[in-house]
Amino acid sequence: MEYKCCALLTTALILVILVNCNALRCARPARGSYSRGCCVKGAITEGEKLCALCNTLKAPTCCVEGAITDYFQINQFEKMFSNRDSLEVESHANKAFWDYQSFITASAYFQPYGFGTTYINRKFTGTKEVAAFLAHVASKTSCEYNVTTKEPSASSLCHYKKTNSNSYYCDEQYKNTYPCTSGIAYYSRGALPIYWNYNYGEAGKELDVDLLNHPEYIEQNATLAFQVAIWRWMMPIKEHQPSAHEVIIDYWKPNKNDTMGKRVSGFGATMNILYGDLVCGQGDNESMNNIIAQYLYYLDLMGVNREETGPNEVLSCAKQVVFNPSSSSSP
Repeated sequence: MEYKCCALLTTALILVILVNCNALRCARPARGSYSRGCCVKGAITEGEKLCALCNTLKAPTCCVEGAITDYFQINQFEKMFSNRDSLEVESHANKAFWDYQSFITASAYFQPYGFGTTYINRKFTGTKEVAAFLAHVASKTSCEYNVTTKEPSASSLCHYKKTNSNSYYCDEQYKNTYPCTSGIAYYSRGALPIYWNYNYGEAGKELDVDLLNHPEYIEQNATLAFQVAIWRWMMPIKEHQPSAHEVIIDYWKPNKNDTMGKRVSGFGATMNILYGDLVCGQGDNESMNNIIAQYLYYLDLMGVNREETGPNEVLSCAKQVVFNPSSSSSP
């Protein structure tokens, strides 16, 4: 009788944990579709113990705790982007547009969903994720790159927009959900640039900003420019595909087709998701190597051992089959 009671109590405890974990999952907030299966510390009584139990029971595989400011300070940001306000980049962007506080304020919105704050099976992935995210930001906003010496450019965070007079990036397939505003061009804007009316519409809905009618807001507010970038990082390009966030924290588990296509969780997969065959699946190439070099440089600045990036097939996307070929998807 005593054994049966204990068994019943244990079963009840497991059910409570599973229910609470599911209730606190970082699955889609009101409009997004972020990392699934997170147990948020502090959200309920004795959150830390609950998260440990969640991991033990393999209910969710990740916990969210702390803040990016716990490990990423302004001096590190300044080292990463030391020349962003120099005279040689002044012609490309407003001087002092980008700053540390704008990034921290922007990231605070997404931290409860695991951005830079995730533990996977009790191993912290936040530092690696922030380094990876900022490496992509640097590569997309850089004015130059010293490919000969393989030294990442310190002139990153130079651009905040890239105009294209030949296209308004208006997809009429979305005219009912995200109608284009007359005369408005939805070209590349932000720290991790977005294009097309549907991306502006989705990002605007998530952030509660009218970006369809006023995409220029991104050019006027560094916090918003970072928020849009993190939104892109957290969101899968298509349903049933991982986000860059999910692959860098090693939450995503490849299926058989992914394995056949040499797709694995890691930094290489973030490039695959964000750029497709513009960078990946083409063997060793300059564009890919530049982004990787930026990532490794930032890991060094943040005190992360490069061995944590994994083998070359994890760090690179040279041999990966792309998730979304450019012939069937838009940037």
